[in-house]
Amino acid sequence: MRRFLVHKANITKAIARFIVFAVIFFAGIFLHAATVYKSGVTASYYADKFHGRKTSSGEVFNMYGYTAAHKTLPFGTMLRVTNLANGKYVTVKVNDRGPFVKGRELDVSKAAAVKLDMIKTGTAKVRIEILGKGEGGNAGTSGSSGSTANKPKATSTANSQVKLEKGALYDIQLGAFSKKENAVNLAQKLLRAGFKNVSYQKTQTATRVSVTKVPAEKVRQMQEELRAKGFTQQVVRKRKS
Repeated sequence: MRRFLVHKANITKAIARFIVFAVIFFAGIFLHAATVYKSGVTASYYADKFHGRKTSSGEVFNMYGYTAAHKTLPFGTMLRVTNLANGKYVTVKVNDRGPFVKGRELDVSKAAAVKLDMIKTGTAKVRIEILGKGEGGNAGTSGSSGSTANKPKATSTANSQVKLEKGALYDIQLGAFSKKENAVNLAQKLLRAGFKNVSYQKTQTATRVSVTKVPAEKVRQMQEELRAKGFTQQVVRKRKS
């Protein structure tokens, strides 16, 4: 009987050791899978008025969902965001572009802000970890990451360093869309970001969105300002006289 009890105790210890090992092993895999993107950066959250509006990815923004806006990370990227002040964290999906406020790295939905306990403060210093990169659009695009009908037409940035003629005016195209509603979404984002002279140009196949009538001597500066706010897909065109 005593031998049986000793044998049973050894089996119990072996099982316990296996469980501890398994927990440590899988925790290690999970932690390794999360890549720290940035730490000590500022996150804010969406105002309620954006609920129900279309995001840059084409998805409708839901303040009760767990989503986020970032200037450059591909749509569909999964992030773990940790509030450095209290250690609380949440997992969100990138489905929008922004925030277009200097010094802010990420906008999260209100539901995510509640999880992070940052409603009262409005902003928080956070750590951003990438759990998985998405395959959606890159910075400056507007359209559904899941539907080719909503994606912007491919544009080239090869002429972004086109030779500028003194005294001439130029348009900087930021997107061309088969669906006008997506062109409108991009134009609204440009306006909210503080850019003026935003206009549409209808062609046979697409609706172009551009910042127009930029003097030659200010084109490079305007391009940098656009890039700084996430609008990196640029085509520079000289305006016809």
